[in-house]
Amino acid sequence: MNAVKNVLDKVLYWITVALFAVLVVIVVWQIVSRQVLQAPATWTDEGARVTFVWLGLFASAFVFGERGHVAVEFVVRKFSASKEKVIAIVVQVIVLLFALVVLVWGGWRASQNAWTQGLSALPFTFGQMYLALPVSGVLMAFYSVYYILGIARGEISPYPEMADDPELQMDKYAADTLVLPDADEASTQDGGSTATRPDVSGRENDKEA
Repeated sequence: MNAVKNVLDKVLYWITVALFAVLVVIVVWQIVSRQVLQAPATWTDEGARVTFVWLGLFASAFVFGERGHVAVEFVVRKFSASKEKVIAIVVQVIVLLFALVVLVWGGWRASQNAWTQGLSALPFTFGQMYLALPVSGVLMAFYSVYYILGIARGEISPYPEMADDPELQMDKYAADTLVLPDADEASTQDGGSTATRPDVSGRENDKEA
């Protein structure tokens, strides 16, 4: 299941990147066609709307999979480890029910009800746009089941530690990125001693004199 999650994380990451790039291109072209060319592209408004819907729901599923959504954990962390574990599982079960009932079931019904209602400027329908709801619901449901099993087995902490910051997790998506160490880290890696550069300014002044 870990392998499936890792693959799904990377796929969702690049899908959201691609959708965001498409959204930027559409909005920029909308501005250029209206303000510069004086010939507004009628499809850009609906295109941006459809792209934004899919981007928002896919990005929500991705961030949920990374446990990056805002969570108030101050009170929960005051409890014992066993109670904290139970509360974390209950939270994931609530999210699972929300994903299945509201997003999957409700989103599918909304998509089917509007499946034949076409967009005015694009060869798509509102139902196809609403299809992002059940798709993202399935993704969130998978992540919920993954965390429920992991927390129950003790393989995953009930709540992410400070070291699990989403910004630190980005390393697995950019493995070839070179991160330069800080000055303190560099001196520690060199043996714990900080090397000082020789002062050559005095010798240069002596030569000039």
